[in-house]
Amino acid sequence: MGPQEIEEIEDMGIVMPDGCRLSTRAWRPKDAAGAPVPAILEYLPYRKRDGTCARDALTHPYLASHGYACLRVDSRGNGDSEGVMADEYTPQELADAVEVIKWIAAQDWCSGDVGMMGISWGGFNALQVAALQPPALKAIITLCSTVDRFADDIHYKGGCLLNENLGWAGTMLSYSSRPPDPALVGEGWREMWMQRLRAEPHLAEIWLSHQHRDDYWKHGSVCEDYAAIKAAVLAVGGWGDAYKNAVQALVENVEAPVKGIVGPWIHKYPHFAMPEPRIGFLQEALRWWDRWLKGVETGVEDDPDLRLFVIESEAPKPDYERRAGRWIAQDFRQAPQRIFHLSGDRLRDQPGPVDALVDSPADTGMAAGEYCAIWLGRELPGDQRRDDALSVCFDSAALDQPIDLAGAPEVALTIESNAPVGQIAVRLNDVRPDGKVARITYGMLNLTHRDNAEHPEAMPVAESVTVRLRLDQIAYRIPEGHKLRLSISNAYWPLIWPAPQAATLRLTAGTLALPLVREVGKVAFPAPEMAAPWSTEEMRPPDHLRETVFDQRSGVTRLRIVDDFGLVRDPATGLEIGSMAREWWDIHPDDPLSARGRTHWTSTLGRDEWQVRTETFSEMWADLGAFHLIARIEAYEGDRLIFERDFEKAIARDLV
Repeated sequence: MGPQEIEEIEDMGIVMPDGCRLSTRAWRPKDAAGAPVPAILEYLPYRKRDGTCARDALTHPYLASHGYACLRVDSRGNGDSEGVMADEYTPQELADAVEVIKWIAAQDWCSGDVGMMGISWGGFNALQVAALQPPALKAIITLCSTVDRFADDIHYKGGCLLNENLGWAGTMLSYSSRPPDPALVGEGWREMWMQRLRAEPHLAEIWLSHQHRDDYWKHGSVCEDYAAIKAAVLAVGGWGDAYKNAVQALVENVEAPVKGIVGPWIHKYPHFAMPEPRIGFLQEALRWWDRWLKGVETGVEDDPDLRLFVIESEAPKPDYERRAGRWIAQDFRQAPQRIFHLSGDRLRDQPGPVDALVDSPADTGMAAGEYCAIWLGRELPGDQRRDDALSVCFDSAALDQPIDLAGAPEVALTIESNAPVGQIAVRLNDVRPDGKVARITYGMLNLTHRDNAEHPEAMPVAESVTVRLRLDQIAYRIPEGHKLRLSISNAYWPLIWPAPQAATLRLTAGTLALPLVREVGKVAFPAPEMAAPWSTEEMRPPDHLRETVFDQRSGVTRLRIVDDFGLVRDPATGLEIGSMAREWWDIHPDDPLSARGRTHWTSTLGRDEWQVRTETFSEMWADLGAFHLIARIEAYEGDRLIFERDFEKAIARDLV
């Protein structure tokens, strides 16, 4: 902790122009009213009272003790804030953020300068709000975020429908349908709860109604106009996270002061993320805030534009305590490339004849791990040998010297399709001398989006077409004696929803362009510092289950996931907080139309005699012409069902 004594305000109200009160938890120096300080805003829907409190406890008091007012605001319709939420990143959400910043800057304890910080949703809207240029917003720190909501979020990837679209809609159905805390909002808590339950959207319906990169997705995609961002930007990501690509895109394109850091982490703040090594992220954040909010010369302008952790190869596992590797400063503008050509069944320096049929079973991809590794572990891609056995693979010779990658590999493939709608998944793998195979990075493409994601076109049948894929960013060392493998399939379940029919692809040529490390300096970070952790009493320990089952009678392959987040009691508030998430992903290897996804969340909140629970369900399947969605909310006081609501929607498939 820092030198300044701080105070915490449990519930500070910020009232919007339409009268909606947003609930805020704040930490600030005790003498801020007499010696105003800059403010740092974190603004998102994930419930400050019982959702993000563990990470908030580590982060905001630390920054406040170094001379900042830190405000964690529940967005409209969530947690202890009034109103209802219609969707993510709506004009209303962003307008509220602009009003919150304006309000903060006008307080007597604020110097008038504001920063915005957040991870995931909070990182997204920090970028989007910066593009709106509220006058008081001088700098942001965005973590695990995106610049393109269609191409690089949880909805679509390469025009393919991500199953995280249903999974995260199920998560939000649970989070946003939970009640506020009566201890904060008073006797009106029940009416607030009923209001949000009656208005709660099943977000998968909205997201699935926009299957192309239309104006819905362009809204909030800062890649539409990078120049609109005037605030200084520190962008942070992790190679174990879904959001790897925004960091370099921001560093390349934002005209304001901008720097980037990417470590080995999953979807967590880097001062407590896994896998290690963690870094002193809060110290880095203070250097950023001190420079842009206080005018202190901290040297951040002289930091390398892009600081990357280059991962060392090791045997693949679904989770890691630590990744070996080294930190580098990367000059991506002058980074060299190495080109491989597909030739026979090999990757070679020169092109050769290729004639391969890509015709994978629909359950290819079971070793892919989670799209976004975020919860209780064992979510990273494991050994790829099963998926590779169901794919077409091209191996290099054993390397006579290491290859250090840094950037986004690019793949060009010449193919013929026997169907107008199809998909292709491409993985760059590290084949170890013992035969184990680790996924380095990957990409995918809905073939109808090969030229344009806004105006896709059906594939010409039995005609030769060259398609190009940009794989996810990565920094990775492939050692001497290992082989590179390019693995290609026309299915990648359960990461992406299958095409309506299995389009067999004939592959006749291809290239792989590898971006290489151009190291221009060494990088070192201090060890992590943070505030004291959130103090709770464990009433039920967390647990995690991830199992794949093949039903020999039906032939169906099922992935079952159970994330039990446990049950804890917060002695400071008396709240008892518990939740459990379950997912099932079923498919028959011979039938893409057999695909089915289901989610079920249970959430409990209680204090003494006040006990509430929500059960939320969602399910999706498809036929040749449409996607079918159903969902349900049940709300309980004690064991009494007090609210129930069902959703049902059929949405026409549009080249997906």
